[in-house]
Amino acid sequence: MIYSKHYPCLEPQQTTPTLVIMHGLFGNSDNWHSIAQSLSSHFDIYTLDLPNHGRSSRIRPASYDSMANLIKEWMQEKAIKRCFLLGHSMGGKVAMQFASQFADVLQGLLVADIAPVDYQSSHHDIFAGLQAIPPNITSRKLADTILQDYESTIGVRQFLLKNLVKSDNGYQWQIDIDNLLTSYDTIRAKPPLLNPFSGPTLFIKGEHSSYIQNKDKDAILSWFPNAEVKVIPATGHWLHAEKPLPFASLVRRFCQRHLPKTKC
Repeated sequence: MIYSKHYPCLEPQQTTPTLVIMHGLFGNSDNWHSIAQSLSSHFDIYTLDLPNHGRSSRIRPASYDSMANLIKEWMQEKAIKRCFLLGHSMGGKVAMQFASQFADVLQGLLVADIAPVDYQSSHHDIFAGLQAIPPNITSRKLADTILQDYESTIGVRQFLLKNLVKSDNGYQWQIDIDNLLTSYDTIRAKPPLLNPFSGPTLFIKGEHSSYIQNKDKDAILSWFPNAEVKVIPATGHWLHAEKPLPFASLVRRFCQRHLPKTKC
């Protein structure tokens, strides 16, 4: 089961396009609330909780083809025939996998700061910190104190701790930490892409991020031959949070360019 949050187009018309947005590792659908609100003047928008995150189902292993299949089932349940698909980081890999399997239902693909390549391990301290926080902890402040020993950047800790939700028995995780750790080698690897996607494709890179490099160009074009790459200046990997207005503008203009009648 895929949980989604719906942002209906503010002035819907028969030709209103649908935009589906997917977060990265340790994220959830709420991370995209501001972007979704800003784009809902032009699109019918859904933000998803990916499997093992938020209120969506837990799956083992957390493979990209399994996640793509679940999103296709979700689209059928929502009666979405075609859409633009946007994914950030791990969500971008899910989006690439989906495009390689279900090209016929995509009007366009947008990938934020990730490439179809293998990545080195970079999250083990974070996993250790999340595992160090005991079940049913009594406050986010106490959880943050524990997490400081593993992650020094307050913004990263605040992002991670958004996954702690209050219950009758204290705070509990809305991410499947153990399953994500078990699947981590799969998550950081290149998705097992099936077919090149020849539809409209936009890769958006943060200028100061190392997640998309010049050496990745051949891999991008071999699987996405019609891809273009845009760079948002003075941003890192979290480009949509650091520069939401330029990011949203790139998304809007790309989608409208590839769907002539996109105004609501």
